[in-house]
Amino acid sequence: MKEKQNLVITIGRQYGSGGRIVGKALAEELGIHFYDEEILTMTSEQSAVGEVFFRLADEKAGNNLLYKIVSGMKPQLGKPSTDGDIVKPENLFRFQSEVIRELADQESCIIAGRCADYILSREDVDVPGLVKIFVYADVPALIKRTMEGEKVDEKEAARRVKKSNRGRKEYYRYYTGGRWEDWTNYDLIINTSKFDLEQTAKLIKDYIKLKGSELEYEPEKCVANDYDGRLPHSDGLLRAVGQRFSMYKNRISTISD
Repeated sequence: MKEKQNLVITIGRQYGSGGRIVGKALAEELGIHFYDEEILTMTSEQSAVGEVFFRLADEKAGNNLLYKIVSGMKPQLGKPSTDGDIVKPENLFRFQSEVIRELADQESCIIAGRCADYILSREDVDVPGLVKIFVYADVPALIKRTMEGEKVDEKEAARRVKKSNRGRKEYYRYYTGGRWEDWTNYDLIINTSKFDLEQTAKLIKDYIKLKGSELEYEPEKCVANDYDGRLPHSDGLLRAVGQRFSMYKNRISTISD
């Protein structure tokens, strides 16, 4: 009998595609945790760096984007520095990468964005139950969902969609050297213009079923929206963030990305 392993789903998502809603719905269906902004809180707790720094740098390229593109360089994912300029974007990314790897090692879960597909696919990381998803939509659908979810007019929604998705492309390229919308990075790509978000979550679940015993796992005894801040089997490296997490789970946007 094959040993059970963690099922770790990464969801790259265009702004306005509904990827967050899909991820939360899928997590509830599978009985595992969904991590989005919570990763920022966890990383702050682990690193003792103020959460505001991680929020300012969240899914944004570092300061040397043009140089990185021209030279073909990308930041190394070694251990984060605990002295010198600890809040440099590259160092904050290393802290965050450690949290993502720790989550994947400790439990079955879903992780939204933040180059998690790249971080968990590297040769020095072993995540046999990794499934990489990308959720996108046609531009009119991105704008419409942003208008509905954020209560803005069409012009402002179009501006937010363009700005946010450009930022995510630059962020991915800066930290991975690759293209965010390169479909070869992912196992499954879904256009949410063609399906509603509930159908999209079901499609991903059906895909996982098709993978069969290759992705056997033990569901956590939890509901995705009822996370208490404690990591299963944690050795204390990642601290409890229950009270602070409750603020974020209640204010998570109803749209969009």
